[in-house]
Amino acid sequence: QAQLVESGGGLVQPGGSLRLSCAASGFTSDYYFIGWYRQAPGKEREAMSCISKIDGSAEYADSVKGRFTISRDNAKNTVYLQMNNLKPEDTAVYYCAASVFCTEHVLSWGQGTQVTVSS
Repeated sequence: QAQLVESGGGLVQPGGSLRLSCAASGFTSDYYFIGWYRQAPGKEREAMSCISKIDGSAEYADSVKGRFTISRDNAKNTVYLQMNNLKPEDTAVYYCAASVFCTEHVLSWGQGTQVTVSS
């Protein structure tokens, strides 16, 4: 059974950093991208970044470009999201998902991890 498990969320002060992890297992359908998304209370889910399983190429939403970095370790089937210079508006539940295209045609979602940026 396909499974994605996020970890690494928590409470951090503004300007701080966190690294999220997304571990994939049990996939029988091919996926080509892992993406990170977030959903803040009362807001729609936002796609932030994706990385290709094939060549490691990445894309970012304008809202996180320059502050967040996505990376992968194919040997561990794990994708990371390094988040620097966090702002209160980054507070949300963060999800990873496996998809056929970058943030499109999602095959499976993780359960989410809470990130709270507050002093």
